[in-house]
Amino acid sequence: MVLNIPNVLTVSRILVIPVVLGFIYWGGPWGNWLAFSAYTYACVTDFFDGYLARAWHQQSAFGRFLDPIADKLLVAGVLFMLVGVESVSAVHILPAAVILCREILVSGLREFLAEARVGLPVSLLAKWKTAIQMLALGFLIVGAEGPDFGFATTWEIGMYGLWIAAVITIVTGYDYLRAGLRHIAESDAAAEKGTE
Repeated sequence: MVLNIPNVLTVSRILVIPVVLGFIYWGGPWGNWLAFSAYTYACVTDFFDGYLARAWHQQSAFGRFLDPIADKLLVAGVLFMLVGVESVSAVHILPAAVILCREILVSGLREFLAEARVGLPVSLLAKWKTAIQMLALGFLIVGAEGPDFGFATTWEIGMYGLWIAAVITIVTGYDYLRAGLRHIAESDAAAEKGTE
């Protein structure tokens, strides 16, 4: 039996999430930078598990099932912890809420459409949203312990990124919702014709 390295990477990404959250909770220079290091590992494995699965022809149902769950657990966990330690607070909780709501919406749509055997492909804009969101969360994890770049602090860069990701999230969420509703309407219309 050949070891499926992409699946191992995906599972390791899930296992590192409590480590990231624990270090964020610990805080301070050591906590923030160790959290960032573990978070970086999670982001790198997110890229490599899919890339290696395609390159080594090790794509599996397990990987297709677990990979998006790992991504959502990481994002949701980090956002909740950043709010919990008040690195993200006041009006800045809004983009975090938008991102979480969109993830729930798209997960629900994917689950419904999977039953109808309809795929919901990831758009290029959604990939950009993910990249900006992951970078923003990295900057927010480091937060006050990061350098001041002159034009903005580490935390400010992360917050700008989070707002940008939230705006893109609304656009891509609407696109997915529209595509999903179209398939739902088509399914309902076909069902009505079948009962006539």
